[in-house]
Amino acid sequence: MGKLLCVNDLHVRFLRAREGRCAVDGVSFSMDEGEILGLVGESGSGKTVTAMSISGLLSRRLVEVRGSISLAGKELLQCGEAELRQIQGNDLSVVFQEPMTSLDPLMRIGPQVEESLLLHTKLSPQERKERALEAMAQAELPDPAELYTKYPHELSGGMLQRVMIAAAIISRPKLLLADEPTTALDVTIQAQILALLRKLNQEQGMAILFISHDLHVVRKLCERVIVMQGGHLVEEGRVEDIFRAPKMDYTKRLISAIPTRDRKLT
Repeated sequence: MGKLLCVNDLHVRFLRAREGRCAVDGVSFSMDEGEILGLVGESGSGKTVTAMSISGLLSRRLVEVRGSISLAGKELLQCGEAELRQIQGNDLSVVFQEPMTSLDPLMRIGPQVEESLLLHTKLSPQERKERALEAMAQAELPDPAELYTKYPHELSGGMLQRVMIAAAIISRPKLLLADEPTTALDVTIQAQILALLRKLNQEQGMAILFISHDLHVVRKLCERVIVMQGGHLVEEGRVEDIFRAPKMDYTKRLISAIPTRDRKLT
């Protein structure tokens, strides 16, 4: 498989932050097509800022971004806003942690799932609806035709996260950025969402950059992991290698924070 994503010497500085302080400072890594890569760190480590830099969702008026981010051969930091929106509507999608802050409570589920098709394609309303129902079925939502007409408050947290996943995969992206998508869910629903992401990866060949503070969750899904601390990449490798022999004290602390029983599970 070829390289899908290449991040090289990424620096991100919020313009209102203290002079000279970067939220992301010299981060470099790459992802292969179809890979599931974990991006791990505590709050403030820079992991979410890195992911949002890749997605292009950081306002260019508020941040200074330097370095290189290449997705499928396109240099994202050199794209104009129109070209970037087109990439966001086709090659790249994002799933956020809290569906209720991302979904419009006054809008039915179906139109929200198909919104990216409305913005980025010339499909007819019927074609958009068919694609939405297909994506909802792929996200393992029960009875998509019925849910299509419901409102967010009528669905459980786990079902809303599946709605967010359906909205993200409807454009059939090459890369899915999943930012703490299981944090607000109970353990059972969390396991179901992880299994769904793995299934989508296997069936559609979609690469996933999975952002989390929890190495235990990352271990269940990812083959490789990047560890960030204070805006820097401090460790990188196969998940099992890092669990077996972490090199950095920070990584050791993240592992030691996992309950002993979970740490020993294979």
